[in-house]
Formats: sequence, C-alpha cells, structure tokens
Amino acid sequence: MHSRTTVAIGSIAYDDPRGKPSGTLRAAIEKTCAVTQNFCVTEFPVLDEFDHRLLELLQCDASVTLTALGDTVGLSASAVQRRIDRYRKAGLLREVAVLDAGLLPAVTLAAVWVTMERDTLRLHTAFRARMRAAPEVQQCYAVAGQWDYLVILVARSVSHYREVAERLFVDEGTVKRYETRLVFDTIKQGLSLPTRPPSRRGK
Repeated sequence: MHSRTTVAIGSIAYDDPRGKPSGTLRAAIEKTCAVTQNFCVTEFPVLDEFDHRLLELLQCDASVTLTALGDTVGLSASAVQRRIDRYRKAGLLREVAVLDAGLLPAVTLAAVWVTMERDTLRLHTAFRARMRAAPEVQQCYAVAGQWDYLVILVARSVSHYREVAERLFVDEGTVKRYETRLVFDTIKQGLSLPTRPPSRRGK
C-alpha cells in the first residue's frame, strides 16, 4: 500500500499519492482559476501559489514545455498557457535569448559609477533616456550615496569601451565624474526575481 496525502486548495480537498490534483477535482480547480483570471485584465491580480511556482520555473528555463510545467505544479498545459498569457499581457513576463559571454571571443564588461554635473530633473531625464537608447548599456541603476548611477556596459574591446564611454558620459557635458571598473571574470550572472512578498515574523 502507498501512503495517502490529503491536500486542500481553497475549499477543495482531495486525495492523491503524489500530492497533486487529478481528474474532476483538477478540472474544478482550473475552472475556478480561469474564471478568476477573466476579471483581471487591466489590473494585475495577486499571485497565488501556482503563479509563484510557475514564475520560479520560467525564470530558470523559459524553454520548458507547457506539459512539463503543468506536471510540476499540478495544472494542465492549457491552464499553464492561460497563466503565461496573463503574465505577458500584464507586462510581468517577457522572453529574450541570453548568450554566454564566456563563449564569445570579444566581450568586455565594465561597471561604471556616474555622478551628474547638476541635480536637476532635466539632466536626469536626458541621461536616463540616453542610457535606455544605448545598445551597449545592459543595466542602469539609480543608486543612493555619493554616486548617482551604476551603469553596466558591454563592448567589443577596451578601446571600443573608451569610445562608448566618451559618447555616453563626456560628449553631452552633463556628467560631472565617472569611474570605470573593468570586469575580469563573471562569477555569477542572473536575473531571477523573488515573487513572494516578505514573510511576517512573529505571526
């Protein structure tokens, strides 16, 4: 005999040796989820446990099939597709190809600290627009402290980086100071984000 696991989702309880919904109860769960999602078109709804698990899996590997995702979280492929469509419509999820910089022959990464000449809305707005438009800028963060921004740049070589830096940080005359830290080696690179809210201690 195998052990029996009783699981409750909402007000529905079911028995399954693997702890996953099946048959009529799975269909009932998915129908309830689908009806709820139909009322959440313009405003993104609160994420449930299925959403958290799906988003964790997708951030690790977005090429996983709908069937595999569904088997892992306990939903059908069609239910997974509906949820992914909802993420995309809400602007939460977008898919891009990520290349391994270590396998490319000419990639130079640099972290650049930037301080603006003057702290005005016009200068900051123009600088941010320039960062968004530059293909060499991988990431740009407004930071607290003595620096205003941290910019992650990618170039074909050190000389190419100097050309990019002069164009982005010198030509406009809006940057007071910038310092460059060339990246020798990538220890870890990832974009995974937590989806669950912080837990309340003492509750």
